[in-house]
Amino acid sequence: MTLLPEPLKRLVDRLSKLPSIGPRQATRLAFHLIGRGENSIRSLASGVDDLRKIKICEHCFFVHQNSGPLCDICVSKNRNQKVIMVVEKETDLLSLEKTNKFSGRYFILGTIHKTGILEEWQKLRLTNLKKFIQKELGSEAEEIILAFNPTSQGDYNASLIVKELKPFAKKISRLGRGLPVGGEIEFADDDTLGAALERRG
Repeated sequence: MTLLPEPLKRLVDRLSKLPSIGPRQATRLAFHLIGRGENSIRSLASGVDDLRKIKICEHCFFVHQNSGPLCDICVSKNRNQKVIMVVEKETDLLSLEKTNKFSGRYFILGTIHKTGILEEWQKLRLTNLKKFIQKELGSEAEEIILAFNPTSQGDYNASLIVKELKPFAKKISRLGRGLPVGGEIEFADDDTLGAALERRG
């Protein structure tokens, strides 16, 4: 005998595949939604459905709703296209952009597995970046900044990416240690991130 109706089981299964949400948390969320009533469920379903209208930028892989293939940052003439900051997550980009201390462009690599082995789609993204640098920047970027978390894993990941991108940049730097060791970019405050950008090396 199963206690959960089939639609609820399917929702729990889908929610549990989201980052940081296991089956127990997914079950709580599903019951929370049911308790909020039909209007809340419809509103959430509509919001999720609207995500289909969002595109992924062909250069940096951030999200946008522009008619063309590029996001607002990549099409901006006020940004220095020759300085590229590599981040793992979209939320890292948002946190760094909030500091108003960086005027270059970004590149979202995606979260690197603990083994340090890149997924095929990540390798394709790196190939895309290399092609952009060769075609648009005359073979080398002025600077590539590796904005990885200041953890042992982040240091290891950065060392791997340095090997990949060293031939494509005059300078490769890391965020300064204004960030606490073991911390995460996503959760750092604007002042700390700003200091880390200014002290990069």
